[in-house]
Amino acid sequence: MSSTDAAANAGTGAVREGYRFDDARLAAWMDTHVEGFAGPLTVEQFKGGQSNPTYKLVTPGRAYVLRRKPPGQVLKGAHAVEREARVLSALGRTGFPVAHVHGLCLDESVIGSWFYVMEMVEGRIFWDATFPDVPHGERAAYFAAMNETIAALHRIEPDAVGLGDYGKPGNYFERQIARWSRQYLEDTEAGRDPGMDRLIEWLPTAIPSGDETRIVHGDFRCDNMIFHPTEPRVLAVLDWELSTLGHPLADFAYHAMMFRMPPDIVAGLGGADIAALGIPSEAEYLAAYCRNVGRPPISEQDYAFCIAFNYFRLAAIFHGIKGRVIRGTAASEHARERAASLPRIVALAVESMEACL
Repeated sequence: MSSTDAAANAGTGAVREGYRFDDARLAAWMDTHVEGFAGPLTVEQFKGGQSNPTYKLVTPGRAYVLRRKPPGQVLKGAHAVEREARVLSALGRTGFPVAHVHGLCLDESVIGSWFYVMEMVEGRIFWDATFPDVPHGERAAYFAAMNETIAALHRIEPDAVGLGDYGKPGNYFERQIARWSRQYLEDTEAGRDPGMDRLIEWLPTAIPSGDETRIVHGDFRCDNMIFHPTEPRVLAVLDWELSTLGHPLADFAYHAMMFRMPPDIVAGLGGADIAALGIPSEAEYLAAYCRNVGRPPISEQDYAFCIAFNYFRLAAIFHGIKGRVIRGTAASEHARERAASLPRIVALAVESMEACL
């Protein structure tokens, strides 16, 4: 992630216009539903959390985090904070590193939309995938911690933790390719890209054999984790908005894209001398994941497909942003940067596709 993105997403400030609510009503709800709550309550808003607005709730004894649906009308099924609260609660009972959920509120009269309150986990967030603030000799341990954490997630049986119905089981690649292909093709104003057209034709023909279903995070990146203040240990995985049931290799490959991703697009290591930085190679990282999750090595072709699929998915998202920029519904500089990055993302997807041919 670029330094601009990091500055835009880190820390808190005053609650922004359009996102304010009655602090006293929230405090009254917390007094009833959050064990140990004691005011007075001060509310700040995190700079990030643009999809589901996120707030820091400060009291004399402790701090909490509130995630809510955006105020006003939202698309059906979007901004499902109740799903986030559900997966956090289920995973927390297994010992997986997530913030403890104190309560979920489905009463819109409290703050104007559904929300949940969870613990405030104190630690470090790394916005730069090179971990520049970590001593050279310790960086490999931080990568090992990320690897072990995503492997721990993929070892969990959804049915065993009450998440067997958290998404559609099976055929994950087919369903996702169809979904993002349809979105790309329907947004005619954003134009066409020959690389995307090739990917739409090729991806359905190259899906690896076999099928697996696990809980997938959907956006597993270093900047979506809180690390211990001084140790290479993940204390909490954040931002479960895209979580569902899916193929674990798709989830891991999205995470591993950091090795190829230009750092000015999403937190990535593209162009970095990772050996000089003390960071394991992509091949070493993939082998460690297979050991941690307890599976045989992944073939180069299957892995290349998973990388191509994830770049295609990301390109389809950026293509949608391009369409919104053209229509004037996403005029921010951040959106324009995303739209401008589309050709590079498509090129990376095509490069991975050609590795399979």
